[in-house]
Amino acid sequence: MTLADLASFRPAAPTLGGEPAGFGVVGMPTNLLASASEERIPGTVLGWDVTVRFVPTAYVFDNGDGTTTRADTGGSAWASLGQGQFTPTATSHAYGARGTYAVSVTVEYAASVDFGTGWRPVPGVVRAQVGGYGVRVVEVRTALVDRTCAEDPTGPGC
Repeated sequence: MTLADLASFRPAAPTLGGEPAGFGVVGMPTNLLASASEERIPGTVLGWDVTVRFVPTAYVFDNGDGTTTRADTGGSAWASLGQGQFTPTATSHAYGARGTYAVSVTVEYAASVDFGTGWRPVPGVVRAQVGGYGVRVVEVRTALVDRTCAEDPTGPGC
């Protein structure tokens, strides 16, 4: 059994998002998040009834700036990790310049087949990709001032 024999079986496209949603700050981590699940798809291969199982094994994020990030999982939200915003994660990326970046993720799946006698691995990986997630990266500038804008509406930066 080879991956070519399974060409008619395709795992679903992963989901893709990030924190903060669609936004980033130059030099600070943007947390990219993807989701994919194990899938079992029944069908027929070479005239035999079969179930094909796809298990996600790697997530490759194309950060949109010429770099990629490879991870074993699709990442976790900052809150679920007990971390504050703009802290590094296994799937975060810090952009070096302002702009809008088109992010995509490719999930690599291990395939196995069951003809009713147990799971047998199929050598190689099957890939599913999703793109179209835009991250707008901005610069943040701060300044020390004497009073807040509520206290002095005509002050610097108000």
